[in-house]
Amino acid sequence: MPEAAAVAVRAAAVRPCRLLREELVLGFDFGTQRVGVAVGNGVTRQARPLAVIADVGAVRWRRIAALVASWQPARLVVGIPRHPDGAAHELTARCERFARQLEGRFRLPVARVDERYSSAAAPGGRDDEAAAVILQQWFDEAAAP
Repeated sequence: MPEAAAVAVRAAAVRPCRLLREELVLGFDFGTQRVGVAVGNGVTRQARPLAVIADVGAVRWRRIAALVASWQPARLVVGIPRHPDGAAHELTARCERFARQLEGRFRLPVARVDERYSSAAAPGGRDDEAAAVILQQWFDEAAAP
């Protein structure tokens, strides 16, 4: 293979796509009483449960800020609940507000994921497991052609 062609092949092989970067991502399953949190990265494209925040108000935001400071994610993902027919759920507006608050407080991009079935798909119904399902769904959808 001529040297120029070999260089082009190597350059193409290492050119990162959006999810093949080592990009850390935190995912959130918002609830009025608890917030589930998951972590994953763009290399493995695997999400895992991280924490359940069972606090509200300022204490909740301090705990979230501590996780963001500790993990230093490049982006955040929030599950947005909908009914099976796609109609807004009673928590849809609150989850959208939570996503906007995350954007404003941490100045990070926040992706939204339709979380219609995340709690049902989460083992044991734990909030951090639901957050992992939401984040895994985001990884899977982002990697799809």
